Amino acid sequence: MWLKISVLAPQASLTPVARPSAGPRALWPPLDFTLGALACCGACVFTNPLEVVKTRLQLQGELRARGSYQRHYRGVLQALWVVGSTDGLRGLQKGLTAALLYQGLMNGVRLGFYSYTEAVGLTDAPGRSLMSGAAAGALGAFIASPAYLVKTHLQAQTVAVIAVGHQHNHQGVLSAFVSIYQREGVMGLWRGVNGAVPRVMVGSASQLATFSSAKDWVTRAQWFDPHSCLAALTAAMISGVAVTITMTPFDVISTRLYNQPVDEFKRGRLYCGFVDCLMKVCATEGIVGLYKGMMPVFVRLAPHTVLSMLIWDVLRQRALLYRH
Repeated sequence: MWLKISVLAPQASLTPVARPSAGPRALWPPLDFTLGALACCGACVFTNPLEVVKTRLQLQGELRARGSYQRHYRGVLQALWVVGSTDGLRGLQKGLTAALLYQGLMNGVRLGFYSYTEAVGLTDAPGRSLMSGAAAGALGAFIASPAYLVKTHLQAQTVAVIAVGHQHNHQGVLSAFVSIYQREGVMGLWRGVNGAVPRVMVGSASQLATFSSAKDWVTRAQWFDPHSCLAALTAAMISGVAVTITMTPFDVISTRLYNQPVDEFKRGRLYCGFVDCLMKVCATEGIVGLYKGMMPVFVRLAPHTVLSMLIWDVLRQRALLYRH
């Protein structure tokens, strides 16, 4: 674009304002936050039923040896059928409002922060992309933790016939926030954040680093036009596989910590924290317990990553073109 401007208007090269910066171009931070939030909320609407199924599978047989409990859910398709036939179509979108709130807050902060670090050159050195992605994920996870807590409670909640895990029996999103606050105070809204932060740090680092690296690789290979949606789509598909493999054990632990009941001292009845949950799951359910619900995690995360990364990239490209 700079060469074209120089040819059409040579005098513009004499003004320092016309020279573009050498590094990646940055958007106005509030706009970047909004684009990241919109992208992930758009993806969430389509993938929330898979999130409901994933939550149920991860809570099924909690701290029970294999074969010692009734399996209501036996796979992605069967679980979708069970939820849909028992709770109705609305049951497949349980917790959607809280999920949208979580996606908007967490990913708005995460993607906005990461794109800023990329724009100022903090991701250029080896390993910095992973560090920036992890830091962005930790910040987003902490801020949005109360929304994830309510989302997990609502998605686990169902009729007794197919119930798994502790049932909190909230009447809705606002009711859930109020009841948690009244019972446990402000700190109760952040209960389980010690599992959410490492979960999102690992997932964010692998997602953003592999997406950026894969997109650069696809662009250098000249498979597609640099501004084509196909370049972002290919990179997002590679990123989705990486996220699923690295994130599933952390996802199981996070779901368990968020959904566990609390005692009169506002402490978890099942787990004391991240490490305690990890050890108990491995001891009672084996290593495979950490990969419960991996298939719905992949079936959800892969399209969610593809949709969110693709929408985010397209929106940012359009905004940058409009700005410049």
